[in-house]
Amino acid sequence: MMDRSHTARTRWGAIIGSIGGNALEWYDFTIFSYMIPIISTLFFPKSAGSVSAILMSTALFGVGFFTRPLGGICLGLYADRHSRQEAMTLGMGLMAVAVALITCAPTYEQAGVTGAVMIAIARLLQGFSVGGEFATSTTFLVEIAPPGRRGFFGSWQITGQIIAQVLGGSVGYLMTTWCTPEQVHAWAWRLPFAFGLFIIPLILTIRLKMSGAAAGKRKTVKNPGMMQSLTAQWREILTGMGLVTASTVSFYIIYGYVVTYATKILHLSLTGSYLVQMSAAASMLLVVPFSGYLSDFINKKLIIFVSLATYLVILWPLYAWLVASPSITRLIIMQISLSFVSGMFLGSYCTLITQILSPASRTTMLAIVNNMVVLVVGGFSQLIVTWLISISGKAMAPALFVMSGVAIGLIAATYLLLSPISEQTPEKTT
Repeated sequence: MMDRSHTARTRWGAIIGSIGGNALEWYDFTIFSYMIPIISTLFFPKSAGSVSAILMSTALFGVGFFTRPLGGICLGLYADRHSRQEAMTLGMGLMAVAVALITCAPTYEQAGVTGAVMIAIARLLQGFSVGGEFATSTTFLVEIAPPGRRGFFGSWQITGQIIAQVLGGSVGYLMTTWCTPEQVHAWAWRLPFAFGLFIIPLILTIRLKMSGAAAGKRKTVKNPGMMQSLTAQWREILTGMGLVTASTVSFYIIYGYVVTYATKILHLSLTGSYLVQMSAAASMLLVVPFSGYLSDFINKKLIIFVSLATYLVILWPLYAWLVASPSITRLIIMQISLSFVSGMFLGSYCTLITQILSPASRTTMLAIVNNMVVLVVGGFSQLIVTWLISISGKAMAPALFVMSGVAIGLIAATYLLLSPISEQTPEKTT
C-alpha cells in the first residue's frame, strides 16, 4: 500500500514538473505572438507602415520555427537514447537564455536594429527548445501513465500549452489594464517576459529532482536509427502530420493570432482582445482533460473524427457572424465555441499519435511529425493570413486558411478509422 502511494506521488510529482516546464516554455514562446502589435511599433522604424511593421514582426516570430525541427531531432534522439528528464531540462536551460535576450533587447530608437537582431537570436533558441519539448514531454507523460489512463495523462501535454495561453492572456490583460499605453510602450511590455524568466529557476529545480521511474529513464532497447524508423513508419508519420496540421492552424490562427486580428483587423480594444484570449483558453482547460479522460473509454480515433468534422462545419458561419458586426462579445462567443470543439480533438490526438509510433524511436519520430508541420504550416501562418487580408481586403481570410488545415486533419482521421494502424502499448520507463 505504501509502495503504491509512493509511486502515485512520484508519478504526479513528475507530471507537475513536466507540464509546469511545458507550460512555461510555451508561455515564453507564445507571449511574443501576443505582443506583436506592440513589438511592431518598438523594433522597426516608424517609416514602415502599420501593416508592413506587423508583417516584419510576424516574420521575426516565424524565424523561431526554422530551428524547431533541429531541436526536435537533437533533443528527441537524446531522450530516446538517454533520459527524458535530462532532455527536458536542457531545453528549459536554452529557453532561459532566449527569454533573457528578449527581456533586455533595446528598442529601435535606443539601438537601431540591434534589438531586432537580439530577438531573432532569441527566437531561434526558443524554437530549438520548444521543438524538443513537445515530443519529449508527450512521450514521457504517456509512458509513465498507468494502464487505462494514457489518454488522460497524454492530454496534460496540451493542457500545459493551454495554461500558457491563460497565463499569456492574463498577463497581457493586467498589463494593459494597470498601465497606460505610454507605459506599456516605454517599459511594461518587458514584464511578461521577465515573469517567465523569474519562474524558470523553479521549474528547472523541479525537473532536476525528478528521478527513478518518473524521470523517464528508459530500459535498454535497440534503437533502429532514424532513417530506418522513417522508412518503416511512413504511414504513421504521414497520418500524424495530417492531424498535427489541423492542430497547428487552429492553435496559431484561432488562438495565437487573435490579439493581432482583433486589434489590427477588426479594430477592437487591446484590453478586450486579451480578455477574449484568456477566456477561450480557460474554457479549454476544462475540455481538454475531459477529452483525454473520455478517450480512455471511447475510441480515440472516433473522438478525433467527430471533433474535426464538427469544427469544419461551424467555423465559417461563426467567422461570418463575427465579421458582419465585430465586437468583443461576438469574438468571445466565437472563440469559446471553437475552443470546445477543438479541445475535444486536442485532448485525444497527442496520445493517439504517440501510441501509433514505435517505442524504440518514439520521441524522435514524434518530434519530426510535429515540428516539420509546425515549420511549414505554423511558422508563417500568421504572416500568410496577414498578407491574404492585405491583398484581398477580406477579414474572412483566416477562416479559409484554418478550414484548409482542418480538412487535411479530417482526411487523416478518416484514414485512421478505416486503416489497420493500431495503437501500441507504451514501453514502461525505468
